[in-house]
Amino acid sequence: MSSSLLHPPSHLPPATASHLARQAPTTLKNSPGAISSSALQSVLAASETQELWTTYENLLLSCLRTRNDESAQQCLARLVDRFGDDNERIMALKGLFKEATAPDDATLDQILQEYDHILQENPTNIPVVKRRVALLRSMGRTTESVNALNSLLDMSPTDAEAWGELADLYLAQGLYPQAIFAQEEVLVLQPNAWNIHARLGEILLMAAKASDSPQRLAEALKRFCRSIELCDNYLRGYYGLKLTTQQLLGEVAPKALKQTDSEEWTIPATSTLRELDEVATQKLAEIIRRSSAGEKDWQGYSKAEIAAARVFLESQATATIR
Repeated sequence: MSSSLLHPPSHLPPATASHLARQAPTTLKNSPGAISSSALQSVLAASETQELWTTYENLLLSCLRTRNDESAQQCLARLVDRFGDDNERIMALKGLFKEATAPDDATLDQILQEYDHILQENPTNIPVVKRRVALLRSMGRTTESVNALNSLLDMSPTDAEAWGELADLYLAQGLYPQAIFAQEEVLVLQPNAWNIHARLGEILLMAAKASDSPQRLAEALKRFCRSIELCDNYLRGYYGLKLTTQQLLGEVAPKALKQTDSEEWTIPATSTLRELDEVATQKLAEIIRRSSAGEKDWQGYSKAEIAAARVFLESQATATIR
């Protein structure tokens, strides 16, 4: 069994998901189709494990990503046989399968109505609530998605995934203060998540460019620094750090190097900013070099992010020469 099937498919590269989907018939053939309720048959049959059902669910999602609907349906059928149609997670997976195989918008509207009917009977069905939010967003009904997420968070205020989705929706609309607030709520729930610190830094950086706010830049700088403190090889953290220091040292230097209104977000001295910029440059170069060379423990970076970092460093080098 591939170890990739024990990880959320959304985190898998497309090539890996495609490979898993092509192997789906073999995986299904070599895995038990059902777990019998008979004690004797259960002893003789393959044992039931949590990994088995995780495999089926993740294989289902990988197959849907690659339009392998037949294998996806087999995975779903095995999950339904085991957990039943009334299981909340199964309801959401069945809805997801219908969404992925829907031929037109009219069918998606029908699926949305089915979600509404389920939630009328049980408003606390969180998996279906989240599927409804995702469907509304995919249909371009942003306002309804935001309202649904806010209702979900009223019911479950410690749902970090919902706060992150809300931050993305606000960001897509250019509502930076709301996006920052929502992302900060994610950070409250996951204070040591380096990717969340970096994501908040990215939102702050965008907000700073939109409002010409040195204070936002100072806060973004802190978030990126915290991100790489928590994960020494996090590419997006170093990328954001270099972007921020470049902006502080360049475009807004005359006014940014003065103290901001809030002492909490004071901007470091020029010498410190230059040191941070140099650290970011060296680390990005190292990540690009060692990842491209295929060195052990330096794999797993997105090819697109590596390419973007390489172009960024080359553009900076060209600007320096000029």
